[in-house]
Amino acid sequence: MDIHQYKILLVDDNRDLTEMITEILRQSGYENIVTAGSVAEAMEVFQKEQPDMAVLDVMLPDGDGFRLFQKIRERSRIPILFLSAKDEDRDRLFGLGLGADDYITKPFLPPELVLRISAILKRAYQFGKEAGTENSSVLSLGECQVLFDYGTVRRGEKETTLTAKELALLKKLNENRGKIVTFDALCGAAWGDSYYGYENTLMVHIRHLREKIEEDPSHPRWLLTARGLGYRLAADKGERR
Repeated sequence: MDIHQYKILLVDDNRDLTEMITEILRQSGYENIVTAGSVAEAMEVFQKEQPDMAVLDVMLPDGDGFRLFQKIRERSRIPILFLSAKDEDRDRLFGLGLGADDYITKPFLPPELVLRISAILKRAYQFGKEAGTENSSVLSLGECQVLFDYGTVRRGEKETTLTAKELALLKKLNENRGKIVTFDALCGAAWGDSYYGYENTLMVHIRHLREKIEEDPSHPRWLLTARGLGYRLAADKGERR
């Protein structure tokens, strides 16, 4: 399926901006766009339209995008990008810490927004399609299994979903299992060519990954830090520290 066929939910109370972004996306080939101007309206549209991705403004008249994100996450794991006038690091890190796939601030360059949306959709819906066998789409980490094709982590009867960014990072680490993957290589895998400035955000995603795949995230056995260099996915039996 071509990424331009995926349905995008755009939530912003500024109608002029919504129309501008819609036109930008349509000029880039994205025709399937639905919009909303509040948290309540967004949830109605979400339940009716079942979008494949959401772009959320942080400041909304009846709440905020962070709460809306949580409401959507209770029902779906679609990729989500925050679009906000707030450029404070704590807001950006808070949004990404919730599990969002990206965060872009206003004013923005139209080509950058399109590139980020396209990159997120590719990672979210074409991830793991190169996998030729079942083994290549399942990563075993002790009692934990990562199902790449489904974007989930299983531990016993418990199942946890991964974000597109977490999937991209874990795939990169798995492709180089046992070897150090540099900060730059991991940021490039998750954010593409526009990864500069995401080093601190990378640490947030690594922390969330450890919470999902490690039995004791504070003392990781599988996702290990190579100080000053990057991270490494331990070999088959893990490493006790």
